[in-house]
Amino acid sequence: MSPTAGEETTVTGTVESVVFRNEETGYTVLSVRPPAAGDMRDGRRLTVVGKCATVWPSEEITAEGRWTEDPRFGRQFRAETLTCVAPTSREGIKRFLASGMIRGIGPKLAEAIVAHFGSDTIDILDNRPDRLREVPKVGAKKCAEIRRSWSDQRQSHTVMIYLQSQGIGTGQAARIWRRYGQDAIAIVKRNPYRLAEDVRGIGFLTADRIALQMGVAKDSELRAEAGLLHCLKTAADDQGHIYLKQSELLLLANDTLDIPVERLNEALLADAQRQVIVLEEDRVYLAEHYADEVAIATRLAKLLHTPILWRPIAAAKAVEWAEGRMGLKLASAQWQALTQSVGAKVSVITGGPGVGKTTIIRALCEIFSARKLQLFLTAPTGRAAKRMAESTGFAATTLHRLLRYQPQTGGFHYCLENRLRGDVFIVDESSMLDASLMRKFLEALPDTATLILVGDVDQLPSVGPGNVLGDLIASGVIPCSRLTTIFRQDASGYIVRNAHRVNQGETFELPPAGAPSDFYFTQALDPAKIQEILLRLMLERIPHKFGFDPLHEVQVLTPMRRGELGTDRLNERIQHAMNPVGPALYRGNTPFRLRDRVMQIANNYDKEVFNGDIGFISAVDPEERTLVVTFDGREVPYKQDELDELVLAYATSIHKSQGSEYPAVIILLHTQHFKLLRKNLLYTAITRGKQLVIVLGSPKALWIALHAEADLLRQTTLASRLQASASIGDRR
Repeated sequence: MSPTAGEETTVTGTVESVVFRNEETGYTVLSVRPPAAGDMRDGRRLTVVGKCATVWPSEEITAEGRWTEDPRFGRQFRAETLTCVAPTSREGIKRFLASGMIRGIGPKLAEAIVAHFGSDTIDILDNRPDRLREVPKVGAKKCAEIRRSWSDQRQSHTVMIYLQSQGIGTGQAARIWRRYGQDAIAIVKRNPYRLAEDVRGIGFLTADRIALQMGVAKDSELRAEAGLLHCLKTAADDQGHIYLKQSELLLLANDTLDIPVERLNEALLADAQRQVIVLEEDRVYLAEHYADEVAIATRLAKLLHTPILWRPIAAAKAVEWAEGRMGLKLASAQWQALTQSVGAKVSVITGGPGVGKTTIIRALCEIFSARKLQLFLTAPTGRAAKRMAESTGFAATTLHRLLRYQPQTGGFHYCLENRLRGDVFIVDESSMLDASLMRKFLEALPDTATLILVGDVDQLPSVGPGNVLGDLIASGVIPCSRLTTIFRQDASGYIVRNAHRVNQGETFELPPAGAPSDFYFTQALDPAKIQEILLRLMLERIPHKFGFDPLHEVQVLTPMRRGELGTDRLNERIQHAMNPVGPALYRGNTPFRLRDRVMQIANNYDKEVFNGDIGFISAVDPEERTLVVTFDGREVPYKQDELDELVLAYATSIHKSQGSEYPAVIILLHTQHFKLLRKNLLYTAITRGKQLVIVLGSPKALWIALHAEADLLRQTTLASRLQASASIGDRR
């Protein structure tokens, strides 16, 4: 008699086929053949649903759970626990080996192996694999291939089962196995906190939960040392701090870990002894962040005090020549910025939209190229580099490609020991430079190079830690030109005007009702209503009135990831409205469909795609579990287990939009976002739009953004280090 629905029971059987499997979560739907006799389903196939580490056709399973009735799929067994083991019957072993799980064994060879060894086949593969040579047509090479593949699969099963027994989710366990292989169990037992360092998607809190479950004491030295590092990294990642004051760090760690401050102070000294942190006066740095700041200051001082190799340029004459060459008359502020940059070894040009930064870069290119100097134009992102090339007519590249990442070493080809060759380097969008990238770039520059940094210091600071452009300007060591007058021909438009008004803390200037404009403020208070208006704007009003393609030319920007008006929810709604069907791969519950707009959220030097790059899915192969994303005309393949590097990008955070421009932008502004509402956030969002900006949200949220206190300054010491390094250089 079959058990009733909802009643706990156990079923066993052999996996006939894997109907569905999500490699990220481990969620699996199996068609299972029960034992020949006495089964509760009278020999019919069972549908078993549950989570498991790995599973292959012909494996035998034991599942504990309940029978349910699914309205779409009928009667299913929902497994609370699902255990897979290698088969024991001759037929089961043959099907198991023929399933494709073991490299080098197909159906015919599987039949031959089982015919030769019978029910001892699994024991032979486990303990005496060299005996496979007894099977006809299995030579030394084939035997070695089968032995390696069998060993990998058995080890994978063992590791995955252990990790899941420690409360580690299936997707996380798979990433741990890929990172550590057969050493995974030993590493996790020895120091589970390494997971937070080495495995993408596992943070300190997850590693801490695993460690405590494994019996690590709550006040152990291991936990305290790892917790302090976690607090420093969180401050760097979330707030951009290079350091925390010692008292601040200890109180934060005490609150996070519930470990006495005295115990934490001991761990702090131990971390310093291990050289993973640096103590300087009352400040605590992660070692790499301390090294970044010191290296930046040292390299800039060296650049400033090393003469150029080429004959100096007469700045005033050169600027006059450039005016004639370009057929324009520069304003006084532009003239001063140009003459300063032509004559300085290192200089900064900063200003908002429409103030002439691009014109100055063009003039600099004309002047330096006329002297036949080796000139490099570069920017932190691909889109910024492309825009730089289009506006100047000179080649430009990203910093990552300029430095040439080497996958085999994990570093850059051009570095302190192997410098770039060049005379002049101009970097646009310099506000995006974090301390780590700036250090790598400066270390690769020849001492004799001229460096010109161009950027908008009033935008949001870099996503990564540090405040490089702001600190360079604040130090007073680097010559700086600040442009404020609007020169752009479209200055009569409202986008540029309102960007500058927001920067001054003033509300929007809007056109008369019904008048054509490039800037609109659509007021709405209810989040559901805002979503409704947003979809109508994207699908109807913007395409029909302005002619923009909503898939490729309209970008939604919002301050946050979470909530009704966060990127996660908005992408789900927009995807459903704009691209609801088609071949797809899933990460968790998120489908990645053909034609979807996606964003890379981690630097991947092997693929040469970087955090913030936006592309479109141009191919999906559900059977091979692969897809292709096209970034600016370049096709980049992704496997299923690499999808955690992608997110849907119909809507993206304002922080992630830095360095990009879009034909049309819709900015969501609501009191739900109050924690992040600041002038520089709204200013950055507005300056992303080239031809159309629509702000959609509440007047109160706008008021908060314009009047909220500025973000706490990032805690950095680069400005003071620059001053100290420069004074040492002067004394020399």
